[in-house]
Amino acid sequence: MLHADDVTQRLYEAPPDGFVAARAEAIAAARQAGDREAAKRLAALKKPTVAAWVVNLVALRRPELIEELVELATALRAAQRELRGDELRELSTQRRQFVSSLVAAARKLAVGAGAGAAKLPLGEVEATFTAALAEPEIAEQVRTGRLIRAVSHSGFGEVPRPRLRLVTDSPDEPSAAPGRPSAAPDHPSAAPDHSEADQRRREQAQRIERRRRELERDLNAATAAERRADRQLERAEDAEREAGHLVEDLDAELAELERRRTEAVADVARRKAARRTAEREAAEARRRVGDVQAALDDLHR
Repeated sequence: MLHADDVTQRLYEAPPDGFVAARAEAIAAARQAGDREAAKRLAALKKPTVAAWVVNLVALRRPELIEELVELATALRAAQRELRGDELRELSTQRRQFVSSLVAAARKLAVGAGAGAAKLPLGEVEATFTAALAEPEIAEQVRTGRLIRAVSHSGFGEVPRPRLRLVTDSPDEPSAAPGRPSAAPDHPSAAPDHSEADQRRREQAQRIERRRRELERDLNAATAAERRADRQLERAEDAEREAGHLVEDLDAELAELERRRTEAVADVARRKAARRTAEREAAEARRRVGDVQAALDDLHR
């Protein structure tokens, strides 16, 4: 039997419609070889969706593409953190082009493995690669080649906090340093007007700051709610998938039991026929014994 890791790779490379049967065969082989630990590990493997299988093909057969994906994702996050606009735009263009090339490579591999091109969920495949570019954890999952479902990402990368600046009425007029009084005006009579304008600007800045904080709180609350909803959806999907795997396993067990029952019924029929033959032979033997005994009795008379 192959090593458990080799068997696992073979299972996730093969089209998912044959996953359950191949897994059952691998488990049986491991048990026959006396490798209970390998059998346990194989039994825990989950059947991938078609989209996840397509992504796994790229990770397993073209790992250099996934390494390029990780490098590009790192560069994108660095550009976002440092607010390098020109570089970020260039990298974003590269991201779109690279994801398209990944999807094309995935499609080619899947078709080469026997999948029908028209039925491939390439939208889910693209969403998974895009999510891997945005989230290091997802990229690591993709890199293993053992993804069991497609994933998506609502945003992209790290979002830096916006930098606010105060827009004054006169763009050439320098703003006063914080905590310092403004320089005295040349014309005392104009001071009240400047003070009133400064007051309006301060009030406007305060309103902007309050609004920014409110929006940040709303964003944090919405993000937390989204994460809770995603976790709940993931748990529901996992539960559904577990139930599906259980049904698949039970179906496989039922099929095996039905096969064994059919063999047992046939064996019972063979044994019944043999018993009837033996009964006929025994009756014939008893009849012959009776005939010979009768002949002997006639000789003694």
